Amino acid sequence: MRVMTAGPRAQSFDVAAAQYAVNRPSYPSALFDCVEEFAGCRLTGARVADVGAGTGIASVLLRERGADVIAVEPGEAMAGALHQALPGVPIVRGDGNALPLAEASCDLITYAQSWQWIDPGRSVPEAMRVLRAGGALAIWWNTTAFDVPWLREQHQRIAHHCGVKPRSAVRPSDSDAIRLAGLTGLRVTRRQLRWSRTVSLDMHLANIGSRSAFLVLEEADRHAFLVDERERLGKSFPGGEVEETYVVDLLVALRA
Repeated sequence: MRVMTAGPRAQSFDVAAAQYAVNRPSYPSALFDCVEEFAGCRLTGARVADVGAGTGIASVLLRERGADVIAVEPGEAMAGALHQALPGVPIVRGDGNALPLAEASCDLITYAQSWQWIDPGRSVPEAMRVLRAGGALAIWWNTTAFDVPWLREQHQRIAHHCGVKPRSAVRPSDSDAIRLAGLTGLRVTRRQLRWSRTVSLDMHLANIGSRSAFLVLEEADRHAFLVDERERLGKSFPGGEVEETYVVDLLVALRA
């Protein structure tokens, strides 16, 4: 688990909004059961701010659970894709470092795959300002299932090609995860949920190509990796489908 501040990688998603919307994985229903359990409230009727909402992957699921959702998204193209997916959901432009929301106006604030792009030193106080008493901040990531050999090996190839450090296959302890997320001093509960989806090889490669580490590369560099990866995976998965396995890492922090 890493926390990063916004920069070229955070801003890169806007150029691939359509690709992101179609190919990125969603989240299992059990995740939202855990959010309700840890937050101590039902999503039905709850006022929820989905921050860094992107194309609305989490916003859709929150709405399906009955939440009253407002989406916060800095990217113009991502916000446009979200509006197409959820035309009835209000969208405000901004990010977690300075939430464009009124004090004590939300029961729940969610960050799905987006907490790493903000500064926790600013975003945690902002979340506490916007949350009502007894409200909750929920952040989560779809992370790599490193115990699946081909996914672990692919992760290492991606990191090498993009010039970034591979993530450790050893997941941080609860206390380390809370510290790394910048939530020290809050009442935080953590759970990790394993799930998978079976997709075509085309979708799997498009999912990889929508990641920020790829989006900041030159097009030729992106293309070269994906061509090689298609050939490699085609041999391992001759049927043209792959099972992507994820571990959702969820942290829920309560406001006093």
